[in-house]
Amino acid sequence: MTLKNKNILAVDDEPKILEVVSSFLESRGFTVFTAEDGKQALEIFGRENIALIVLDLMLPDIPGEEICRRIRGKSRVPIIMLTAKIEENDLLEGLNIGADDYIIKPFSLRELSARIDTVLRRTADDLIPLTVKNSFRGGDLVVDFEKNIVLKNREAVNLTPSEIKILAALIKYPGKAFTRAELIDIALGEEFDGFDRAIDNHIKNLRQKIEDDSKNPDYVLTIHGLGYKFGGTSASSETSVSGGTSASSETSASRDV
Repeated sequence: MTLKNKNILAVDDEPKILEVVSSFLESRGFTVFTAEDGKQALEIFGRENIALIVLDLMLPDIPGEEICRRIRGKSRVPIIMLTAKIEENDLLEGLNIGADDYIIKPFSLRELSARIDTVLRRTADDLIPLTVKNSFRGGDLVVDFEKNIVLKNREAVNLTPSEIKILAALIKYPGKAFTRAELIDIALGEEFDGFDRAIDNHIKNLRQKIEDDSKNPDYVLTIHGLGYKFGGTSASSETSVSGGTSASSETSASRDV
């Protein structure tokens, strides 16, 4: 399964770097949102459906490490750090707070492209949300992805594999709107050759199982003209294994940015 979402958020306080990176990534078919400070980055992330973040650590208002922590508190969207820090402890700290990879400045666009492709491939099928056990509205809905259990009012709910995949994706990116095409990729696979409205039947069945009133849902919300998003706020949860992975020590010999 590969999501068709190709939105990248690039965060750096140097306009020239943003211009070069944005132009290069757009030439590769990505849609790029740019931010020159942490506040703007968080606003964009909260508004757009971002597939990956390229995050500079040295920002004028909020440190990149803090931005990473805040985003990791609610999402497992891939994060690649840009940093001028070369001390091992600094790099390990970034990975420990949840970054997926890092690139040391200055860097080449070819290196950036390779890192983005690697991280997106590694996380494309990762539908387990930030927390493996999620409780919403005081236990009204409990979703345990580790044990594959869904409880509604403390009673087990039997979801189909497609419904589980849809729910996992929505909970993984709370507040993010998914198009029907994206949910079809998640639930039915790229080989599905039907109408995108087919996903509406899965959503209808899912709502009947987890909502108090399927016609006035609290959890699976319709975003008119776009698709669906998750509306629940997790009250208590158990954190899954998270954090970054070791970055390759190999870097490109030519540096462009």
